[in-house]
Amino acid sequence: MAESFMTLPEIEHAARNVLRREVWDFGKGGAETETTLRRNRRALRRLAIRQRVLVDVRRIDLGTTFAGMPLPMPVAVAPIGSLGLFHPEGDLEMARGVGLSGNLAVVSGVTGWPIETVAKEANGPLLFQLYHFGDRSWVKELLGRVEASGYRAVCLTVDTPVYGRRERDLRGRFDGRFARADSPNPLPPDPTYPARLNWEDVGWLRSIVSVPLCLKGILTPEDARLAVEAGVRIVWVSNHGGRQLDHAQATIDVLPEIVDAVAGRAEIVIDGGFSRGADVIKAVALGAKVVAIGRTALWGLAAAGAAGVDRTLKLLREEMETALALCGQTRIRELRPDLIRRVEY
Repeated sequence: MAESFMTLPEIEHAARNVLRREVWDFGKGGAETETTLRRNRRALRRLAIRQRVLVDVRRIDLGTTFAGMPLPMPVAVAPIGSLGLFHPEGDLEMARGVGLSGNLAVVSGVTGWPIETVAKEANGPLLFQLYHFGDRSWVKELLGRVEASGYRAVCLTVDTPVYGRRERDLRGRFDGRFARADSPNPLPPDPTYPARLNWEDVGWLRSIVSVPLCLKGILTPEDARLAVEAGVRIVWVSNHGGRQLDHAQATIDVLPEIVDAVAGRAEIVIDGGFSRGADVIKAVALGAKVVAIGRTALWGLAAAGAAGVDRTLKLLREEMETALALCGQTRIRELRPDLIRRVEY
């Protein structure tokens, strides 16, 4: 079934047809007026790619490296909570699907399955998203399991001191956070703990992990500078897919100033509305090392499980290869900011 999909919108349409309305809204929606959600897409549409011609584009190289790992393309699947709502085997099936092509997956800190089990199902590299939902002893024990399971980096999510007001869910009287698959994992000990975090906690985390530390949820150059000064090796530019602060800036709009602030001292990941191959090209040209996709992969999971995720990534790869060839570029690692222009339509 999955191989019959020829375009990414087809996969999204198929997912909508199989999901309950409240689950679709949980995956699709954003905070309050959903201004940030729409702004992410509008900002990407306002960027044009300069087209060069008469270049030999018979061979397109999408390969890159990230956190010391070779990757087949500069794309990761972002962490998504409550995947059990979208497929009976949720995080396990997502890890299987991403791993079929050796791509990078980021496992949610609220996965409904043991982190060790998810790691065993993945053929590709994994990062772990940390929600700091407990005291330091709780976090230290969890991260010990993470490192022992082979995860390649730890990404502390810093943009959820409180849970955003997601009005689609509120209107439907639906809370997807607690509609998780049966699992031996207990609920987090203290979901309010992130409200007390500060930069001292970042320093402590850096001292206890041997893998690279990432901060996910950076939107200003000021915080990017503080991150690299604290020893953070991966800065993740994110507005949580428009699901936290309404009326936040689009991530692609703040990317150039964060790249300048980091000044090569850390690698940069970005998410926020990226759903097509051309979107990835724009972000990489502007300085991102990896682009994380969320909803796009989620629809593949809902539509056809691991095969649907794999098909989604293959179609995204085809879009990237086609767009690069048509704009006269052959190696994605060599893209530069002058490839991109801002337009008003």
